[in-house]
Amino acid sequence: MRSWNLSEIEAPEGTRDPVVLHSDEEGRAVMIRLGPGQQLGEHQVKEHAFVVVLEGRARLGSGDEALDAGPGTLAFFEPNERRVISSPEGARLLLILSPWPGEGHYRGGGGPS
Repeated sequence: MRSWNLSEIEAPEGTRDPVVLHSDEEGRAVMIRLGPGQQLGEHQVKEHAFVVVLEGRARLGSGDEALDAGPGTLAFFEPNERRVISSPEGARLLLILSPWPGEGHYRGGGGPS
């Protein structure tokens, strides 16, 4: 068994410095800390995506739907579902992607992984 105390993990501030907690073919767990006013612009991934708001508040949007989410909120996105995640005041998020990598996910070098 492995475990993490998510409230004690140092998470760099900003969308460019995610902390990968675990990664294997079953899934990937990543902590992201958004600073005030930061966002993950409209994007999609090839995997199922679970987003958990750990601290702060985040606005989760997909298509015409939007949710103002506080600590303890869990949201689920289907593979290829487009989304935007933003935080006016800052937030700490846990992102779980499964399976990893998803079918059709390409990594650097231009070829499938």
